[in-house]
Amino acid sequence: MRTPRPLPAAVSLVVVGAVVALAIWRPWHSSSADAAGGPSEVAVSRSACGQGWTDAKTGRQTITLHNTGDAAAEVDLVDVDSNKVYGEVEGLGPNTSAPMDVQLGAGRYAIRCLIEDTDAITGPTVSVAGDGKAGPAAVAVTKNDMLPLVKQYQAAVATGVAGLAVKTDKLRADVDAGNLVAARADWLPAHMAYNSLGAAYDAFGDFADKIDGSGGFHPLEKGLWHNASAASLKPIAGQLAADVHGLQKDLPNEQVDPNDLGLRAHEIMENALQFELTGENDQGSGTSLNTALANLNGTANVLAILDPVLKPRDPELPQVQQWEARVRALLTAHQNTPVAQLDQKTREQLNGAVGELLEKLANVAAICEVRRAG
Repeated sequence: MRTPRPLPAAVSLVVVGAVVALAIWRPWHSSSADAAGGPSEVAVSRSACGQGWTDAKTGRQTITLHNTGDAAAEVDLVDVDSNKVYGEVEGLGPNTSAPMDVQLGAGRYAIRCLIEDTDAITGPTVSVAGDGKAGPAAVAVTKNDMLPLVKQYQAAVATGVAGLAVKTDKLRADVDAGNLVAARADWLPAHMAYNSLGAAYDAFGDFADKIDGSGGFHPLEKGLWHNASAASLKPIAGQLAADVHGLQKDLPNEQVDPNDLGLRAHEIMENALQFELTGENDQGSGTSLNTALANLNGTANVLAILDPVLKPRDPELPQVQQWEARVRALLTAHQNTPVAQLDQKTREQLNGAVGELLEKLANVAAICEVRRAG
């Protein structure tokens, strides 16, 4: 699996749903306050967090934030009583302004300023009355919420890599013995074992490319399915096994950022859509859809670990599971079929189902983003 490109900063991850969904805003930034006559600005700084928010009301509205301090800030609008987050602006630089689009019901709210090298600061409580309906919101996920899940993920990966090492050792032994028929049979289980680990979003650093990028599985696949000699494949299989053992040894030193865990659920299947469902990674075995199914298993494993955080926060979780099952059924039905041999209808069904799943998984990434609480 190739390591995907990070999401650009301008991408919006918008969670749509009932009371517990969360909207993440990646706003434009201006170099100065709005022109005279625009909405009043709410200050963001260590000394004046939330000052100036005087026109709060129910319903949908835009709050203009202005960083009056000397350090970049993240800004949340929170329900004081429930600690749910209704809006967020990230990367608000000094002396810049940005809009926060929110929809509020009756309640008590405050602006929370998360400034570099400073504890979270919560501004004055603002009471809002009226009949307007509140929009999407979710209780913020904290580092304490995520740390036990990260440990669980790391333990699962360690177990998976140990199993992978056994499979790549067997693959190396096949090639060393000159038994390329056995090597072709053993290549796919080993490759699927690796891809079920969910090695996306820089999970394994340089080992990702060594094992399943320009080196490792793909050149070995090309040789095995294009009549290369055992002698020419021996160093490739040996290096693959050595790199897997290197990854296994290095795992205790790999630190997983809690923010990456939610992103990983999305990025694994984005990788599958880009490289497997197009057939781009196929070097002759015709097993790209098997690999995509392994990617889906990796996504399912991450979702299972994240379940304690997602279940009370994501009303669309049943839809995530529904689309995961739909993609699984399609991939299972077409295992061992080269992508190029799929008819147009099947390709459209696969691409459409994975696209829908990715849309739901983007919400998972947004909800699981770690936020500092006030």
